[in-house]
Amino acid sequence: MRVFWAIPFSVLFVGAGCTRSPVEPAPQRASAIVVNAPPGGPIAIKTPAAEFAILPSGYVQAFFVKGGSRLTLDEPQEGGGYVVSAGKPVRDFTLDFPSAQITEAHGKLGPLGKRVVVTGRSATTGLEETLAVEVYDDFPNLAVTTLAFKNTRSQELQLDQVIAVRHRLNASLADAKAAPYALWSFQGSSYDWGKDEILPISRTFERPNMMGGPSPKGLGGGIPVIDFWTASVGEAFGHFETVPMVLSLPVKVETDGRVSASMVLEPRTLLKPGEVYSTPRTFVAVHTGDFYEPLHLWSLALQRDGWTLPHSTRADYAVNWCGWGYEQDFTPAQMLGTIPKLKQLGIRWATLDYRWFDNYGDWNPRADTLPGDTIKKIVGEFHRQGFLVQLWWQPIAVEDGHGKHALPKPMAVAKLVKQHPEWLILDKNGRHAPMISPVSTVAALCPALPEVQEFHRKLVEKFIRDWGFDGHKMDSVYSVPLCYNPAHHHKSPEDSVRAMAQVYRVIFETTRALKPESVIQICPCGTTPNLAWLPYEDQPVTADPVGGFQIRRRIKMYKALLGPQAAVYGDHVELSEMRPVGKDYVETGKDFASTLGTGGVIGTKFIWPDDPPRPHFRNVVLTPEKESIWKKWIGIYNAKMLSQGNFLDLYTTGYDVPEAYAIEKDGKMYYAFFAPGSSQPWKGEIELRGLQPGTYRVFDYDNGRDLGTVDAGKPRLGVEFTGHLLLEAGAEQARPDR
Repeated sequence: MRVFWAIPFSVLFVGAGCTRSPVEPAPQRASAIVVNAPPGGPIAIKTPAAEFAILPSGYVQAFFVKGGSRLTLDEPQEGGGYVVSAGKPVRDFTLDFPSAQITEAHGKLGPLGKRVVVTGRSATTGLEETLAVEVYDDFPNLAVTTLAFKNTRSQELQLDQVIAVRHRLNASLADAKAAPYALWSFQGSSYDWGKDEILPISRTFERPNMMGGPSPKGLGGGIPVIDFWTASVGEAFGHFETVPMVLSLPVKVETDGRVSASMVLEPRTLLKPGEVYSTPRTFVAVHTGDFYEPLHLWSLALQRDGWTLPHSTRADYAVNWCGWGYEQDFTPAQMLGTIPKLKQLGIRWATLDYRWFDNYGDWNPRADTLPGDTIKKIVGEFHRQGFLVQLWWQPIAVEDGHGKHALPKPMAVAKLVKQHPEWLILDKNGRHAPMISPVSTVAALCPALPEVQEFHRKLVEKFIRDWGFDGHKMDSVYSVPLCYNPAHHHKSPEDSVRAMAQVYRVIFETTRALKPESVIQICPCGTTPNLAWLPYEDQPVTADPVGGFQIRRRIKMYKALLGPQAAVYGDHVELSEMRPVGKDYVETGKDFASTLGTGGVIGTKFIWPDDPPRPHFRNVVLTPEKESIWKKWIGIYNAKMLSQGNFLDLYTTGYDVPEAYAIEKDGKMYYAFFAPGSSQPWKGEIELRGLQPGTYRVFDYDNGRDLGTVDAGKPRLGVEFTGHLLLEAGAEQARPDR
């Protein structure tokens, strides 16, 4: 079982016969956190679950405490945070431990905790460093830290970079037989299309992990968390703000095999005498298990700090069919012609995908394929036949006559650009700043402008109220460029990045108000999502996975971030098996198990019928052979609805073999096991974790096989399977836990 240390607030309960007055305040509970601060350091902050040591260098070393043992990956060699001024590193900070301040913590993470503030000074520059560390009883394995630098001299000081949250990790500290870099990791940046964000660290690993704003390859955004784990202990870092911050969390394996990780900010500013530069709130957390633990902890902490997550609707869990199988030049007849097959298969949702529109930013139906009110008639017919329909589009994006897109037409100048050129984001040179994705480079509206937010509200009213759509498929959504448009009067060019959430908030709230049973889906194609808009989608998507393993791990990621019952769309099943051909992929997948077994929502983009034959679409044609497979899996999905079950984090990615997942639903336990090689049989014992005391009948519900019984006291089962094994365990004879 996973050891998880986020303790909820206490609830005062007054029982019958209690003589205390209802208005009498409850007695104050003392913090369980102990701080030891010897004059020479280090300062030790001890909780029941962890210990955080502030070293004289400023390094915050983290230990996980379990069974009287302290486990760590930290192997400090150099100091903590430092700055780069006028191109030169400033590292000569010495912390003044005798003057350290120890007080009660009074933040939003709980009523009890400890705060330690210690200062230091650089003799060469006169910069004064202040390190603050807060640890709360409700989050005893997480330390929130900030660094501040004050210019105490009489002249300005150039501040180029600030490096914080520095850590040097060594897997050998947890496993003497492991190489120092032998760690599994979660890299939260929106780095590059198709790259793994959950992967083992290699000897030559290096990743910049830019966060918040666009990355050099476009994309951008990301979850500002990096995590590393072994079979016994893990350690995570990142920032703890509810809005995106433009920074990086670079990770690199050094020449000695150790893994270096830090936070790098680039203020590029002059610090006037007496001025202070403060970093965002950062954190270090220790845990057991894999990336699920710190991501769930980070999400819970942000929710305490004001982050509000959406609740899934019933519609979010329904099977989806997407018209993208017909690609760009679909016809109304093709969309409506699939309805009989959708009914036979038990599919409820349909998506009108890319290329229904004229220009990015104008979002009017194409006159050649959807003239007049054709689009409303399509939606009306789907509704009449009992289906819900969502619409593809890309908020903030607008064509300005430059760049590129995937449409088979020249880049246009949207009417919106002609009417409101002042709404666009400008770069440092005063040109339209491009919003880059793998398939397009288009201009961007500045989300910080109230007029732009209002424009999107009216778009949603047109799509949902006037045309009748039931939700959105917002695609190729990453971050936005920094805005230097002088007409916008930004305090910082990063205002556009931080305001991106406001556009998606307007879209979400307007849609929910018009249609409570709607679907708001946002796809950061090929990468991790953006902290900015994550709270404004009720159906996250695994975002163009390049195989079943990415589907499974991304579903687990979203369950950690948004809750164990979050409706995570596994994307088109055709993407579950990808074969690279040149710079592209051929999609031939039918691996429904990777989505269903992990609690995701299944979907498909087949075309039907194939008459006349269309060779270009042959990989997605619903042949009779495929139809039997699709019917089987959609039937299983609709019967069990594991996507509405309670995802349980019981297995560790990278260390439990075979790869495993567990879901509890309606008093039963469901397990999904995946062999290391999809085509090679796997044989051995599996462990059914999380069972309450008793005897359980185990059933292979994929193949209709009864596998006998297991006892919760020794829940192991000898099996042999190829690809995947899906099991249902129902209590045969329960007994009280003694």
